[in-house]
Amino acid sequence: MPSELRYLNLAHNQIKGRLPNISTKVSNLHTIDFSSNRFEGPLPVFPPNLTSINLSKNMFSRLNFFVCSISGGNLRFLDLSSNHLSEEIPDCFMHWQGLEVLNLAHNKLSGKIPQSMGSLTQLIALDLSYNSLSGELPWSLQNCTMLRFLYLGKNKLSGKIPTWIGEKMSSLIILSLRSNEFHGSMQFQICLLVHIRYLDLSQNNISGTIPQCLNNLAAMAHKVSEFTMSDNFFIWNGIVYTIIGPDGMYGSGSNDIMDGVDSVSIIVGWKGKVYEYGKNFGEMRSIDLANNKLTGKIPDEICGLIELKALNLSGNMLTGMIPQNIGQLEQLESLDLSRNRLFGSLPATMVALHYLGFLNLSYNEFSGRIPTGTQIQSFDSDRFTGNLGLCGPPLIEKCPEEVTSSTNHLISYQEDGDEFWKCLYIGTVLGFIVGFWGVCGSLMLNRSWRHAYFLLMINLKDWLYVTIVVHTTRLQKMFHN
Repeated sequence: MPSELRYLNLAHNQIKGRLPNISTKVSNLHTIDFSSNRFEGPLPVFPPNLTSINLSKNMFSRLNFFVCSISGGNLRFLDLSSNHLSEEIPDCFMHWQGLEVLNLAHNKLSGKIPQSMGSLTQLIALDLSYNSLSGELPWSLQNCTMLRFLYLGKNKLSGKIPTWIGEKMSSLIILSLRSNEFHGSMQFQICLLVHIRYLDLSQNNISGTIPQCLNNLAAMAHKVSEFTMSDNFFIWNGIVYTIIGPDGMYGSGSNDIMDGVDSVSIIVGWKGKVYEYGKNFGEMRSIDLANNKLTGKIPDEICGLIELKALNLSGNMLTGMIPQNIGQLEQLESLDLSRNRLFGSLPATMVALHYLGFLNLSYNEFSGRIPTGTQIQSFDSDRFTGNLGLCGPPLIEKCPEEVTSSTNHLISYQEDGDEFWKCLYIGTVLGFIVGFWGVCGSLMLNRSWRHAYFLLMINLKDWLYVTIVVHTTRLQKMFHN
């Protein structure tokens, strides 16, 4: 390779085998990208002046020698994610003071997070998710005060969530501790994360109540401009990467970390599933506290986060009613309160959640009529199942007032029918009595009327007889002729 080579990219091929030692071959090389290949074996020694190394999505198996062999402070970006690294993370990061991005996700790393990671005072993004790391978070990590993206999910980390996360890492934009073994309560220091946009503490053993100070999360409570960073970074697969220009130089010439990026995504729990969220992640505002042991009420202050897009509190032991002013969360697109002990009626303000695309209120103790609104009635009935007192569309169960109204209508109809027949019978009897005795009584009491009546009957009989005889004779003559 030419000695003046500065940028080497062999990514997205099918190159296999071991990487050679090029530490003394190319002195000016500062960027290497061998990602998405089939390289294997231990990680080799690289030139000390490298500033960016991307070896993700390969089959490298040894980490220790590589980490401990680097003594210079030039390296700023390191991505070893999605390999076969299976040992403990070596405690050799004290010489990496200039590192800004470290991604070791999707490996089989075990043991504790080393204390020397606290030496990475320039660190902006740290991703150790999807490993088998255990133990408590090292206290030295609080020295990483510039952290903005911290992913520790899908491990076996334990202990209480340190209060210094809120006190020392107030610049955090994304914090994901999901699927670990953290316990204890959520301390009020979590509310000091004024820049947080994605807070995921789900699937742990966190207990106690939800802090009432959540409305202090300013990035969720107010509409702010897109977060910016130095022009050398962008987000890719949930982590911040260095931007490299076509000439191999750092930086895109813009202050917007999204500029010039064709494909950006991040793994997000969204609408009941896990998705990759796209380039407009800057619009995301999400709180996920699902599957813990939280108790108490949903604080009213949470309704002050008017820019919130997703809220998941499912699988806890929350009680009380849904806050009546939940309709203030007009930007909410996903709401999951299922599998709790919430009760009472659903707030009428829920009809104001016009952007709601996912709703799950199942298996609580809600009662009363489901508020009528186009958005709410569009969800399947299973999103409300398990609430025995809940009624109205989209459920098939009718509300008590509807049943009472229907019953009253039937009774009224039956009573109207009975009244009609009763009047008919009485009218018939009265008509018979008045008609019979009105005629017969008059004839019995008045002799002249009686004689006139019977004379009329005799004359009518004679007229009828003569008429019949005359017409009969005419008909006989007609047929005879």
